[in-house]
Amino acid sequence: MKPVNVAIVGTGWCGGIRAEACAASPLVGDLHLAEIRPERLAEVARATSPKSTTDDYRRLLDDATIDAVIVSATPESLHYPMARDALAAGKHVFLEKPIAQTLAEADELIGLARRGRLKFTIGYSQRFNPKFAYVRKSLRDGTIGSPVSALVSRHITRNLGKKISGRTKLSPAAMESTHDLDFVLWCLEPAKPVRVYSQVNYGAMRAATGAPIPDTQWITVTMDSGLSFVVGGGWSLPPGYPNFSSTWIEMIGTEGALIVDNSHRDVVLNTMQGGMVLPMSSMPGEPVEHTYAGPMAPETLHFLEAVAFDRPVLVTAEQARVVMEVYTAADLSAERNEPVSLPLAGTAKLAVAGA
Repeated sequence: MKPVNVAIVGTGWCGGIRAEACAASPLVGDLHLAEIRPERLAEVARATSPKSTTDDYRRLLDDATIDAVIVSATPESLHYPMARDALAAGKHVFLEKPIAQTLAEADELIGLARRGRLKFTIGYSQRFNPKFAYVRKSLRDGTIGSPVSALVSRHITRNLGKKISGRTKLSPAAMESTHDLDFVLWCLEPAKPVRVYSQVNYGAMRAATGAPIPDTQWITVTMDSGLSFVVGGGWSLPPGYPNFSSTWIEMIGTEGALIVDNSHRDVVLNTMQGGMVLPMSSMPGEPVEHTYAGPMAPETLHFLEAVAFDRPVLVTAEQARVVMEVYTAADLSAERNEPVSLPLAGTAKLAVAGA
């Protein structure tokens, strides 16, 4: 096996996690970092000992020895141009969600990857959460029978919500519920979404920021199998519970039901100075001594293995495009106060690999 030479573009919270996962993996040969903040670049470089660092990601794309690029930059408007440039340079690409800001951009990226026979995957890390994988397994092996309905409710604290909504104009559906839309659609394959209805609720975020930012968004999706499911997401929980993210899943089948409590109440830290907090409650996860608590490090290693051993990626770009079409329809539905049918008018429907 030839080691994979990897470039990380953007070394913030997620990019830093991925850089450290790459640095620790025997699959990786040379590691390269691109980051526009010199202090953060220096911090991650100290932790990962890269072969090179730069403040301009384009310099890395000109390096013929680099095999793969992980795009973790923010704001999200950078995802499309950076992924486009990397794919055009012949690099395998891991791209944080969302895949793009328009379906046309997503289609262009998918086309570039197909023509170049390149690995191209999107960061839907919750597929690597063992609890979520168990839900899908219980459907696939018939433990709970055929799916009847599903509910996923995800909420994050408002400090994190302000940070996310402050850097992008994307909705809770696009930034939070996108993970759960991907998860449920993955569970329900080969069924496909045909209709979306959504509503938003305003309150704390609008009052705090003065901007028309919803606190929560609820989405009902109808599949071509006749099944409907509901996904809700928001970013206005008060500080203290949880530290970051709280999720509840109900998957109902003809032969049983599966309830997943991913609300992070299993580890509680209470100190005189900080009061009660719930560690390890972020969606990406965090390092804990010799191990890693969360899905993002295993997700990064999966991409490296796909490149090194020429294996399929778990999250295809075509699947990510379907998720994007659903949350785009959800935003249209909330704006129009009416259901929206899929495919969206004026867009080409791409086949989803494996669906």
